[in-house]
Amino acid sequence: MSFQPAPEPTVGSDAPNPSVDLVLVPRVRDIGGFSVCRVLPSARRKMVGPFIFLDQMGPAIFDPGVGLDVRPHPHIGLATVTYLFEGEMLHRDSAGNVQTILPGAVNWMSAGRGIAHSERTPAEVRARGGRVFGLQMWVALPRTHEESAPAFTHHDAAALPQVEDDGRLIRIVTGSYEGVTAPFSSDWETVLVEARLAAGARFPVSARHDERAVFVAEGRVEIAGQVFEAGPLLVLKPGEPATVTALEASRIVLLGGEPMDGPRHIWWNFVSSSKERIEQAKADWQGGRFPQVPGETEFVPLPEK
Repeated sequence: MSFQPAPEPTVGSDAPNPSVDLVLVPRVRDIGGFSVCRVLPSARRKMVGPFIFLDQMGPAIFDPGVGLDVRPHPHIGLATVTYLFEGEMLHRDSAGNVQTILPGAVNWMSAGRGIAHSERTPAEVRARGGRVFGLQMWVALPRTHEESAPAFTHHDAAALPQVEDDGRLIRIVTGSYEGVTAPFSSDWETVLVEARLAAGARFPVSARHDERAVFVAEGRVEIAGQVFEAGPLLVLKPGEPATVTALEASRIVLLGGEPMDGPRHIWWNFVSSSKERIEQAKADWQGGRFPQVPGETEFVPLPEK
């Protein structure tokens, strides 16, 4: 099958796009000697479905002896989702879970009432050096689960369903896409899909969920005649289907779901429907009342601001 991109697309046009509501441009942030590109939360949009945080890590190359070291730090009221395109990371948390994170796997840590964790480059990978490229996401927990017990879920890449056709390789991480459903489901209606597209391949996005966004991780794509380079988060218009066309080999991620059950407050690594609960979490971390990560002695101190 041959692929033809949409004719005469416009780059950076200010004209209204019938499919794209907002274009969120990433900001560079330092997470302890390692720079990431952050697109959520934004001053223009705090959440997309339950997703309240999105960082792109890399692509970065580590020299031998160098790696990523995210020291133990706390969370409440959210689930972390670490999804790698390349590289390896070692997850440890205060519930005793130890898991090597590999590309294409889903790693979903529900903080509930409180958990601490670290993510580091495994020792054997650090020794030889290598690349890391992926996404760190947070989803807000529904109010009924904000104070639930911490939990960690891991599914290998081989356990996640794939669709491979017409120049597309699509992995359904959670939720459903084109009638294919992932084995893992969260506590809130959520969709997370990775798609690798050959030049000319098309990725349709239905209007099933009001809140959906497409993150362009690599390549160059077109939506409704407008071209988007890698980097931004494209928030789609509610109720409107969209089609993403790859103008070159590209990697995109679809994320979203149902709107959350009310607003959320976010401060540092804490998310809650209650400002008072965040203040309690701040005091608990500073006072050493969070559970510790076994085998770890370092920790990230509470920020002054």
